[in-house]
Amino acid sequence: MFCTNAFDYVNILDKAADASWLRQTVITNNLSNIDTPGYKRKDVDFQSVLKKELGSSRFSSVDKKVRSLNGNLGSLNVSSYIDSSNFSYRLDRNNVDVDTENVEYASEEIRYETLTSCISSQFARMKAALA
Repeated sequence: MFCTNAFDYVNILDKAADASWLRQTVITNNLSNIDTPGYKRKDVDFQSVLKKELGSSRFSSVDKKVRSLNGNLGSLNVSSYIDSSNFSYRLDRNNVDVDTENVEYASEEIRYETLTSCISSQFARMKAALA
């Protein structure tokens, strides 16, 4: 974590990439437990945490919200939760659907690649500004 205004967005992108990596790991775990009786799928929701922390004030710029959020990056830590809203129709009470998990994994892979690309672009801009 960097502590200057130049890295405000990099810090947030870093937290988002960490959450995306965690979600990929959780989805992989779900897929590996597809045949475990009674297993309930788990998930990670970074988007709602970020939205809550940024707030809904229309009168503040995104830059100002991000700058204030960088003072407490710990509030963006996420963990996995059990998805109890996804009911099981299987006899073994397992609620993991292989097709849904594969789609979510592919989506999360794209998100992670995009986040790491954005971080690289931020550093490239800073490097160009210093040159």
